[in-house]
Amino acid sequence: MVSLKNKIRVGVLRGGPSDEYDVSLRTGAHVLSLLREMPEKFEPVDILISKEGDWHVGGLRKVPHKAVLNLDLVFNALHGSYGEDGEVQKFMEDLKIPHTGSNPTASATAFHKDQAKEKYKLHNLLTPKHELITENNFNDDLLINIFRNYLHPVIVKPASNGSSVGMHLARSFEELKLAIKEAFKHSPKVLVEEFIKGKEATCAILENARGHKFYALIPTGDLSPTENKLVEETAKKAHEILGLNHYSSSDFIVTPKSRVYILETNSQPAFHSDSPLHKSLERTGWKPKDFLEHLINLAR
Repeated sequence: MVSLKNKIRVGVLRGGPSDEYDVSLRTGAHVLSLLREMPEKFEPVDILISKEGDWHVGGLRKVPHKAVLNLDLVFNALHGSYGEDGEVQKFMEDLKIPHTGSNPTASATAFHKDQAKEKYKLHNLLTPKHELITENNFNDDLLINIFRNYLHPVIVKPASNGSSVGMHLARSFEELKLAIKEAFKHSPKVLVEEFIKGKEATCAILENARGHKFYALIPTGDLSPTENKLVEETAKKAHEILGLNHYSSSDFIVTPKSRVYILETNSQPAFHSDSPLHKSLERTGWKPKDFLEHLINLAR
């Protein structure tokens, strides 16, 4: 029997005050279950953050800095605001606690889709044309200009949130206006983006794996071998130019002419049995618990 002193105490941070609370619970539960399959190596600690922002360990409410006492590292299973926008990352780094995922600056850049898109364009990655809407410039003149200059339908989505939270397809002027108002409920900035017709794909990147600095898991989606390669190379480049750490996942549209458009990059992709990341691991022949152990080693 291995002494507890030889085990790595991993705090799994899940829940949180965002629209993606339920997804975070699933990611956290999956990580906890995988850690429990390796009792000789890891001692998991479940750290639940309520929707109101209260931290709990073992069902007891804790002051945040006390909730992470005596941990070797934190697996950040939070999604959405607070968990992916750099806030909790800064908290961990101020306390000098190792954590999975990216640093505060890179996390914030990826989380704010408008900032990420500027990085994509700067490095010649194809991304759909867009307009950034704020409450200050939101008026009928701007909407008329968008309506006249974009083919329809258009995609409307919060500039800062999860992949599908608050996203709408707008086909008319009234739908556009209503969709923007709805998206404002989830973010102070909204993107109106050209609609690219094609196949959806998701590609995850893992650092320092199988002899590669940036290793691409086989993408999800019905792609040809050539399209797979293009998606993988674009995902690697996105991970690098955004300055991300450990792992990430990028979403794409591949047109009928095999043009690859990057939509966004997630610095902390969902990780549960139904997630694209889990499916990519299966396609790549990588056991989820081996993937998890690799992330923990990167964080340490």
